[in-house]
Amino acid sequence: MDIDQARTFLAIVAQGSFASAGEQLHLTQTAVSARIRTLEDQLDARLFVRDKSGARLTAAGERFVRYATALVRAWEEARQQVALPAGRDRSVVIGGEVSLWQPLLPDWLLWMQRHCPDVAVRVEVEIADRLIERVQEGTLDLAVVYGPSQRPNLVVELLMEEKLVMVTTDPSGRWDAPTYVHVDWGAAFNASCWAAFPELSGPGVSTSLGPLALEYLQASGGSGYFRSSAVQDLLARGGLCRVSGAPEFSHSIYAVYPSCVGNETLDRVRDGLRACLPGREPRA
Repeated sequence: MDIDQARTFLAIVAQGSFASAGEQLHLTQTAVSARIRTLEDQLDARLFVRDKSGARLTAAGERFVRYATALVRAWEEARQQVALPAGRDRSVVIGGEVSLWQPLLPDWLLWMQRHCPDVAVRVEVEIADRLIERVQEGTLDLAVVYGPSQRPNLVVELLMEEKLVMVTTDPSGRWDAPTYVHVDWGAAFNASCWAAFPELSGPGVSTSLGPLALEYLQASGGSGYFRSSAVQDLLARGGLCRVSGAPEFSHSIYAVYPSCVGNETLDRVRDGLRACLPGREPRA
């Protein structure tokens, strides 16, 4: 068995179908099927049941998930360890959503430099679903995301209870629909926001990137929903005002990592993330 077969197997588990796995891996469905057929022959066990709705694991397939994950992870660790730079004897690869890179993850990088100078660090930025898939595949040690879905053999650990609050540039706290800037904080937020404010379901300006929307809002004026930690300084200085009576929505931060992994390096990574959360004093 080779690593590509294990990666293909895990991609099907994550995507739910051979076709979707092929798109993710940039392979034809025929190539995906051939890899799984070879893997099944080598294991002498059927791993998937395929039907019109996609592919689901057999009992043997469910048992093989943790072994495939361990194989891919071991290969990635070996590849990284062989190429470690001078002065580093361990490595870690973590990923985060774009909007989390300011300020949490830059602060975390500085924390790692101060407290774990022997660890080589690689960081990635991708959308949440892909980050979680990569943790499941073993190509990421940990992902920092908002509102992840639960996946087999992954731990979803709450790091911080974050809130989305509605703010406005109007000093009186007023807002109106034409100048509302919509940030796509995910399907759950969109549904709740539009239920509370039906008039906002067709915004004139929308984006999936919170920092971009906040910069635009400050320049153009208007209102929008943002992470409370991202706007707290602007609120304190009077650059923004809370919209009175507007509901708050949950948008908490989570760490996602393999349940079968327990090592000192990953423990230190999580310590650093907790220490760098907004409103907390860094720990030694």
